[in-house]
Amino acid sequence: MATVRRVADRSDVLDRAFHALSDPSRRQMLDQLARGPTSVSDLAQPLRMTLAAVLQHVQVLEGSGLIESHKPGRVRMCSINEEALRRAEQWFTDRRAVWQRRLDRLAAVLDEDAMPEAPSPIRKRGRR
Repeated sequence: MATVRRVADRSDVLDRAFHALSDPSRRQMLDQLARGPTSVSDLAQPLRMTLAAVLQHVQVLEGSGLIESHKPGRVRMCSINEEALRRAEQWFTDRRAVWQRRLDRLAAVLDEDAMPEAPSPIRKRGRR
C-alpha cells in the first residue's frame, strides 16, 4: 500500500510540474530564474501582462514545486527549486532509456532480417 501511495504522490508532483511547464509565460519565467533569484516585478517586466497575472503564474509555479519564493521585506523574491526540476528531468530520462532499449532491440531484429542467409545446399535430382 505504501508503494502505491508513493507512486501516486510522485505522479501528482509530476502532474503539477508538467501542468506548470505547459504555459509559455511560466517557461519564460523559469528561463529567467535559471540565471538566479529574481523579484516578481523583474519576472513581470518582459511579459505583456499585469503584475496580478504574473503573481498567479508564480503561484502555479510554487504550487508545482518548481520555484520557491520568500519575502525579505517588501519585495517577493523567487528562485528555482532544482530538486523539482531534476525529478521532471528524471522522468524524461527514464522514458528515454526505455525507448532506447526498445529501438536497440528493433534495430537488432532488422539487422538480422537484412543479413543474407547462407545458401542451403540443394541437391538436384537427376533423372534415371
